Amino acid sequence: MGMKSFRIKQMEQYIMEHDLVSMEELRSVFDISMNTVRLDVTQLVNKGVIRKVYGGVCSNQKGNLIPFEERQSKNIQGKIAVGKAAALLVRDGDIIYIDSGTTTMYVIDYLGELNNVTVLTNNLNAINRAVLLPGVNVISLPGTLERKTNSFVSADTVRTLEKYNIKKAFMASSGITENGMVTNASPLEYEIKKAAIENSDEVYLLIDSSKFGKSAMLTYANITEMSKVIVDDHTDEGFLSLCERKNVEVVLAKTETEA
Repeated sequence: MGMKSFRIKQMEQYIMEHDLVSMEELRSVFDISMNTVRLDVTQLVNKGVIRKVYGGVCSNQKGNLIPFEERQSKNIQGKIAVGKAAALLVRDGDIIYIDSGTTTMYVIDYLGELNNVTVLTNNLNAINRAVLLPGVNVISLPGTLERKTNSFVSADTVRTLEKYNIKKAFMASSGITENGMVTNASPLEYEIKKAAIENSDEVYLLIDSSKFGKSAMLTYANITEMSKVIVDDHTDEGFLSLCERKNVEVVLAKTETEA
């Protein structure tokens, strides 16, 4: 992704987070000319995610990206179970990608018995967990910390990720639509997720049962692109039916209360 495209995605995220932003504020924050601001804003208006108001712009979509701490507190047992089941897929010597998210980070907690596993991630929580494990090598992707996702993001994040041959990618999602679109709420994460899928031999989608039937702002993949989907055992029958129709293997992770 070029610098212009990345800047526009950053601008989109900035407007969504602040809701109402002046043109002068955009010029100052992104250190660009007012003419460039107008051109970028026009692209976002045409995309439909923002609208112009007197002296500035405002978001058409409020509250789509829920803060990390709020998301982390939901269905914790289901997320832990999914992370534990996903860790069983990792082998000694694997190079794995851990996506940003409140479910994927739990994979790290169950890698302690493995040796020479390399974790490639922009997920701050995954990094903090992985440094405690002597058998796990940690490669932190570059970028600026995005607090709403607790992940590092920049144009360099994508370029660095594309250099690696990843064996297994463990992906997160804000929601799965009823026709199998894997969606994401953060424009800054969009290109990173797509690059991870493109550069991985195997791709696993890790979600808790609350995600089915929900849709976020961006679609970064189709469920058919996943090697397997790992979900907790409280998942909706509609989701299982979708995976069966799409010929996607599902791993049902048992929660602690049912183990």
